[in-house]
Amino acid sequence: MIMKQEIYFAGGCFWGTEHLFSLVPGVVETTAGYANSRVANPDYKEVCSGSTGAAETVKVVYDDARVGLTDLISLYFRSIDPISVDRQGNDVGTQYRTGIYYTSRADAPVVEAMLATLQRRYSEPLAVEVGPLENFYPAEDYHQDFLYKNPGGYCHVGPELFAEARKLGLSSRETRDELRKRLTPLQWEVTQNGATERPFVNEYDREFRPGIYVDITDGTPLFVSSRKFDSGCGWPAFSRPIDESLLTEHVDTSFGRIRTEVRASGSGAHLGHVFPDGPAHDGGLRYCINSASLRFVPREDMAREGYGDYLYLLSDL
Repeated sequence: MIMKQEIYFAGGCFWGTEHLFSLVPGVVETTAGYANSRVANPDYKEVCSGSTGAAETVKVVYDDARVGLTDLISLYFRSIDPISVDRQGNDVGTQYRTGIYYTSRADAPVVEAMLATLQRRYSEPLAVEVGPLENFYPAEDYHQDFLYKNPGGYCHVGPELFAEARKLGLSSRETRDELRKRLTPLQWEVTQNGATERPFVNEYDREFRPGIYVDITDGTPLFVSSRKFDSGCGWPAFSRPIDESLLTEHVDTSFGRIRTEVRASGSGAHLGHVFPDGPAHDGGLRYCINSASLRFVPREDMAREGYGDYLYLLSDL
């Protein structure tokens, strides 16, 4: 059964943005159009004049059993310059501003957390609007599937990102049933249901050999041993991930406390929490991560297992 969800992305010229998301397995419909317009049913000429306040936007309808919202947002971020105001590629004007608009309030904390994570990579403020969708009007027919009809047409999105889009979603990973069969019961409960394993008696609390730590669900490299330290908390602790874009942060109010949950941006797997009491010389953060959400690959096995490109991160060990 398809569980349809929708999200709206303004990413500059909607030709490239629509084409990008149409390639994602699990996306069942894309529509180029105009969002948050002050004028009802604007046409392309009116939008280009700047008088409508509308943004060229793509409606993305997706099956969340096959591809997650975090997957789509991560892809969107890589398709734009997030600090560029009213400009993407060669296109300039308020209609080419960037934004993420949602129709479900449940999407708001996910979008906001991912935007906050992205902001930490820039000293300048992000120029990405975030908020509920006010209105959306489909664009003229000739704008729909434009790059399918005109393969040589202008596009500000790089072809390498189109290749990446084709690999997103559960069509290129396991189904949940297959994943459940492969993981141990503890790994499943931690990564899929947000459980926390016991402190001090988990697999990697006392593991300090050189190597890399990857997402147990899909193998994405997340942390390296050179950023691991003994925090005394009873779980593996890292001062930072390999790249901040690999993680998303979410407000966690369970157990009567306010904490920051950390998930893998690619798989959506629950990893643990991040706290502001890490090593001051390395950013001041402590990523407290469940061993059950990770798989450790020792340095001597990294090349054989396809992680040779990350060996330079261990050069100081």
